[in-house]
Amino acid sequence: MGPTPHPTGSARPTHPAAAGPTAAGPATTPVATVKQIMSAIVMPGANTVYMAVGGRSTANGFEEFAPKNDEEWAVVGNSAAALVESGNLLLMGNRLLDKGDWVKLTREFMKASQAALDAANKKSKDDILTAGGELNMSCDNCHEKYQR
Repeated sequence: MGPTPHPTGSARPTHPAAAGPTAAGPATTPVATVKQIMSAIVMPGANTVYMAVGGRSTANGFEEFAPKNDEEWAVVGNSAAALVESGNLLLMGNRLLDKGDWVKLTREFMKASQAALDAANKKSKDDILTAGGELNMSCDNCHEKYQR
């Protein structure tokens, strides 16, 4: 996957692993707790991905649903991008709970979130379902050890 244009005109990598090491940027001051990041970013974003594609029983029978247009796919993609970025937040400052499993599990979450973003960009219902399953598994694996 190649770089995408950045609003400033520079090319930016489209996958977190593709970014590689960078020069030190401006100092940041993390203020949100892990719980706040989970409540404000992760839960709403994950729910958007989980609920994007599926089916339900109605009075008229079983009905499948999925995003119907570019705007609806953009909502899913925006949520997935926020999930990837939330992983970066979980690795900053005092939110870095340890340098072992916390990092490994957060990276798995970011990879699943990136898969959801890629699926939304392709407008692929099947890939959203797959990415949603991977995202759910990454959350379950982390919560097994760290949920408070």
